[in-house]
Amino acid sequence: MSYSLSELNQMSQETFTNVLADIFEQTPSIAAKTWESRPFQSVNDLHQKMVFVMDRLSPEEQLVLRRSHPDLGSKARMAEASVQEQKGVGLDCLSPEEFQRFNDLNQAYREKFGFPFLIAVKNHTKTSIIEAFECRLKNDSQTEQKLALREISQIAFFRLQDIIKESSSNLTQ
Repeated sequence: MSYSLSELNQMSQETFTNVLADIFEQTPSIAAKTWESRPFQSVNDLHQKMVFVMDRLSPEEQLVLRRSHPDLGSKARMAEASVQEQKGVGLDCLSPEEFQRFNDLNQAYREKFGFPFLIAVKNHTKTSIIEAFECRLKNDSQTEQKLALREISQIAFFRLQDIIKESSSNLTQ
């Protein structure tokens, strides 16, 4: 279902939170806290305010947020938005070799950083995701934590675009 900014601005905190609960994977508290910053002037404004809330989470809460995202190409249960995003680049129908490659990369990444590899798949192909995996496995933990939050922010923006229907001038980031 899609909503206008006007509708979002008029919602109760509970309804607003329910509608935007999965913008940040399994972290409805971000939507709940963002509601207090109404009214939102544009999708960008709403997104920036949600990212502001995310950035102010404690390091432990940010780790929980990073860990709430599924592994790429996995068969694990995940939020519907994640299912659609992964399906959009073919991660739901990997060959056995591709599945094994993603599984190996997911495992190496989790072992090194303690959370799943995060990337806004709408910006990528299977090949570019694997290349990003390999490149980012070379990063240090602090760099990767920052990159992961930046990717979560981009994923959130794409999800907002899917839910909020406004003029194209309000959809630029």
